[in-house]
Amino acid sequence: MSSVSADLDLDAPSASQRWAILISVVLAVTLYGMTILIVTVLLPQMQGSLSATRDQIAWVMTFNILATAVVTPMTGWLAARFGRRNVMLGGVGGFAVSTIACGLADNLVPLVLYRIVQGACGAPLVPLGQAIILDSFPKRQHGMATSIFGMGVVIGPAIGPTLGGYLAEEYNWRWAFFMIVPFATAALLGLFVFLSEKGRQADVRLDWTGFLALSTAIVCLQLMLDRGQRQDWFESPEIIVEASVAIIAFYIFVVHSLTAKKPFLNPKLLLDRNYTIGLVIVTVYGMLNFTPMVLLPPMLQNLMGFPDSIIGTVVAARGAGAVIGFFMAMYIGKLDPRIGMAGGFAFQGVSGLMMAGFDFNTTFADVALVSGMQGIAVGVVWVPLTVATFATLSPRYLAEGSSVYHLLRNLGSSIFISGSVTLAIVTSRMNYAGLTEHISLYNENLAYATITGGWNIDSVAGLAGISGEIDRQAAMIGYLNAHWAYTLTCFLVVPLVLLVRVKRTSDGR
Repeated sequence: MSSVSADLDLDAPSASQRWAILISVVLAVTLYGMTILIVTVLLPQMQGSLSATRDQIAWVMTFNILATAVVTPMTGWLAARFGRRNVMLGGVGGFAVSTIACGLADNLVPLVLYRIVQGACGAPLVPLGQAIILDSFPKRQHGMATSIFGMGVVIGPAIGPTLGGYLAEEYNWRWAFFMIVPFATAALLGLFVFLSEKGRQADVRLDWTGFLALSTAIVCLQLMLDRGQRQDWFESPEIIVEASVAIIAFYIFVVHSLTAKKPFLNPKLLLDRNYTIGLVIVTVYGMLNFTPMVLLPPMLQNLMGFPDSIIGTVVAARGAGAVIGFFMAMYIGKLDPRIGMAGGFAFQGVSGLMMAGFDFNTTFADVALVSGMQGIAVGVVWVPLTVATFATLSPRYLAEGSSVYHLLRNLGSSIFISGSVTLAIVTSRMNYAGLTEHISLYNENLAYATITGGWNIDSVAGLAGISGEIDRQAAMIGYLNAHWAYTLTCFLVVPLVLLVRVKRTSDGR
């Protein structure tokens, strides 16, 4: 044991090198995080510029997500086969080049292709970057390093749409991609200079059966989630086929992983109690992370008449809250990590209760406060969750374990966003049908002009007015139902946090 510790200390980077690596990795992760959601605000302008239909332009985001989902589980194998340094340099370099190509694309087909390359190159950056940070810093500094790293993971997707929307409005959508390139180049240079080679293993082979089975399951699941609402879910043969293939492929993956000598993902990692519980919690963390950013903007814009600039400020408030949360986590991390996780999820639950109380009189300050609270909670939870999950995992499994960790975080986000949007739409339709039952000649309230105002059932215009208001009220109820689901999920995960155990060691590492 002493010889191993000596070797680790001998190979450990210096303090200045650690910080240089941390800055370079955080910069790369932040830029990649920005590109995940930046397209959401660019799609309308891109659709017109490239003469694409609404369904066609959606592939710009869908295929990027699919490429990310497929390559993320490969991170452990890539690091073992080519080394951490080569994978990080190749990922950042390929990400920068494909980002330039996205900005220069003159029609839809090459743009989708470049977005696939962008997602594939960027996918290993987050899990491998986290593994590098945890391996570079001693354990006593894991809380601080994870806080700074987490800012890039969480804040990138928060500020990307805001900054991208501003550049698209002032110039055009291409500049939202071009702005990323200089910073990606700086991150590439930093990694090239300061990151040393480590992690390569001899005679590493890719388990093609496990990889193809898992990739097929993930791709079909993502396609089902992305196109489900548009295709009316299981009323569509396409969705039924995608769901069936996903289930069969995942079954093959599980059986193969349990029986193969060297499976694509090592199931023995699940024998680590903290790691297994951490995977469950990070899946819920992913479910809660981006869902409000998807639900709030259309609710504020379509139902409450908030302008785009105000909505961008609301998203920015979440980013500001996340920064505060990560700095708070540096101090909370000195305590039992269960305190930070339980407190963070409970704080998110309180923000969910506030969202569930929104109405048409809700002000910008109310929404910004909720958004900031959620940002703080996200920052507070991330650090103790990451530290506790990997506290007892062997360093040689960090790359593989981190890839699964971030894969489940992303899948949790996709699943819950799709479920929340579906819940909002379906329940709004149900409430619309229920509310229209009260519109009839036999409703005495409709006979009083002081109650109905300009609405009446005696003219087409009056009926149209009533229909529009009922539609607005029903849509708001649908959003509130989705907020209640968010709130319930926040509070349900708190008892699970109590199962986490943190191994106390006297080792400085």
